[in-house]
Amino acid sequence: MTAQTILPANTLSSGGYDVANSVRMETNTYLTGSDKVTATSNKIGSFSFWIKRSGLGANAGGIIKVYDDANTGSYIGFKDDNTFFVEETNAGGTAIVNLITNAVYRDMSAWYHILVTFKTDDGTDSNRVKLYINGTQPSLGTATYPNENTNLLILGSANPKHEVGVNAGGASGKHYLAQLLHVDGTALSNTDVGEFDEDSGIWKPIDISETTLGNNGYYLSMEDSSNFGVATGKAFTANNLAATDQATDTPTNNFCTLNALFGVTNQTLSEGNLKADNATTTWNFRPSTMGASSGKWYAEYKITTTNYHMHGVADMNYAVAQGVNSYTHAGVGTGAVAYYKDGPSYIGGGTQGGSYGDSYGDGDIIGIALDMDNNKVYFAKNNAWQDSGDPTSGATGTGALALPTTGTYTFTESVRSGGSVEVNFGNPPYANSSDAADGNGYGAFEYAPPTNYFALCTKNLAEYG
Repeated sequence: MTAQTILPANTLSSGGYDVANSVRMETNTYLTGSDKVTATSNKIGSFSFWIKRSGLGANAGGIIKVYDDANTGSYIGFKDDNTFFVEETNAGGTAIVNLITNAVYRDMSAWYHILVTFKTDDGTDSNRVKLYINGTQPSLGTATYPNENTNLLILGSANPKHEVGVNAGGASGKHYLAQLLHVDGTALSNTDVGEFDEDSGIWKPIDISETTLGNNGYYLSMEDSSNFGVATGKAFTANNLAATDQATDTPTNNFCTLNALFGVTNQTLSEGNLKADNATTTWNFRPSTMGASSGKWYAEYKITTTNYHMHGVADMNYAVAQGVNSYTHAGVGTGAVAYYKDGPSYIGGGTQGGSYGDSYGDGDIIGIALDMDNNKVYFAKNNAWQDSGDPTSGATGTGALALPTTGTYTFTESVRSGGSVEVNFGNPPYANSSDAADGNGYGAFEYAPPTNYFALCTKNLAEYG
């Protein structure tokens, strides 16, 4: 944690080339490749992509899958223990390629860049398959390399099934995916697909749209929300993906989501960690992945199933302490403020009374304006600021609730008894009737953020956080 902001690992906040879009993928969403032609090479090729995980463990890590049958296939993705692996098995089920990292990759607030290169005509076995993560080669716990001049299925000219977003067993991965590139016939170097920022040392994207693809190569930018399979080179068919699965959450502007690593076990997250459901009768609360101690920030919460809701903000120190015992709502404790579905507000654990605001229910959108410059927070129901609030009133704080502590605050959500909420930090998991950006042009909100309030993303945090 820094003095002013909480930024995910490997997050670049400004400067350089910008990636416009990613696609949000999870349950039963995947891309299917078109038939291959004669390959430029069966021995040489590369895969490159950026990924932000939204699920961990079993059946959450599938990314690239090329296979003939249950025994013969190639796989690139995360294993159930969250290590990263590259594998190809032959017809007998024996692994002829098997690279597994020592490190595990569990940060669901960060973007990772993956590059895998194949060059089986190299005389040195460790040069025949290379894995780079964020611009460097990771330590490997397992390293099985193919024999020299092996023809690989993943680069083959036959027509194996080629899928993106599923694992060996066919389960969908859970992630945001951007800049997906396959090159047939060239073993790319890491500097062909990214670079280290000269100021921060962080690995960042570069423009790869003009990369020579070879006969079976492709580049998917994810910029056409009507068909994510549109590609330069070989096209794909998108399965069960909707326009609302497109995001501007990318490796060059990382947006806030709900914190899936927070210790809540009675709550289910989906939609790229932007939707929360809780079927149990026990309260919980979950903070966001980013926070700030200065600046003005805006978010929207769409109530999808009413029941019990309480949404607001919390001091990060309080949130961290609650992480070991999070079965409580967002208004409990000395460092939290929340707006309850029946109208009262809760601040520092005490009820402020039923006259604060209107009750809310299915389909309503709760706006939260967090003013860290003046230590105040405002709540709106469908763009009507409660208690005659004016988020632009500054130190006057017209209709504001005072934050009970000073420090770094995050947005929070609480649901129970069948409650369901979809949170919009600038990348809604649902369709707005109008997409309103903040003053810097970031985010897509149902209602325009108040003047000088911004979406919680790394570009805005770099300027105002």
